[in-house]
Amino acid sequence: MGMNHAYSPRWRKVTIVILRPLLNGLLKREWRGRENVPGEGGVIIAANHISVADPLALAHFVYASGRYPVYLAKSTLFEVKLIRNVLRGTGQIPVHRGHADAAMALEHAEEALRAGECLMFYPEGSCTRDPELWPMTGQTGAARMALKTGAKVVPVAGWGAHELVPYKKGEQRGLAGSLKKGFHPFPRKTMRVIAGAPVDLSRYEGRPLSKEVLREATDDIMRAIAGLLGELRGKEPPTELYDHHRVLEERRRGSSAAEEAS
Repeated sequence: MGMNHAYSPRWRKVTIVILRPLLNGLLKREWRGRENVPGEGGVIIAANHISVADPLALAHFVYASGRYPVYLAKSTLFEVKLIRNVLRGTGQIPVHRGHADAAMALEHAEEALRAGECLMFYPEGSCTRDPELWPMTGQTGAARMALKTGAKVVPVAGWGAHELVPYKKGEQRGLAGSLKKGFHPFPRKTMRVIAGAPVDLSRYEGRPLSKEVLREATDDIMRAIAGLLGELRGKEPPTELYDHHRVLEERRRGSSAAEEAS
């Protein structure tokens, strides 16, 4: 069952007319590498995620690079009437939580890529839990889409959105722990965004999309994003990226061992 990727140019224009002046007023910008975003054809933008505010900052950067950003949005957002009209009208893609539905969402994403859309992916799947706000290990959806469709993956790093709206569900230590909860528009924050050259995934071409291949390709993508973030921050990214699932697993093991010992 194919669903042709559809959107309304009028709705897209409305969002640009409303959001551009708003974002220009709210945020200062420091942008690099816009020439790395291809002007046409299906492309995947793979970015780090540090704040609920970074999708807007990232969308602004991509739009200014000559593309209209298409996100994979939680299906529950499509149930809210006003938001649904905007999301549908601008051609955003609903993602359902269930396993079978997730495969369907990727099918829709694949159709959008083949239709020449610019798809926005946060491979981490949620805001980073790394205490110093480096990217975590990624989920394999973006790599799978790229290897299936041949679409380029452009790595993008953003920095600054965490000062506007910090993500407070993560680790409360390090840099993450030092940020104050809430919305902090003053003084005006600078959104720094950098796009790198497309990630070279040529060594995976023609290979079956096994777990190992998807994992390695995903690691290449996340490593490229972390390197760009290092450039923005003037710091060396960690050699091993934070693995949230492993941390939770170790904690669980630690607490059950402590219970047994007590």
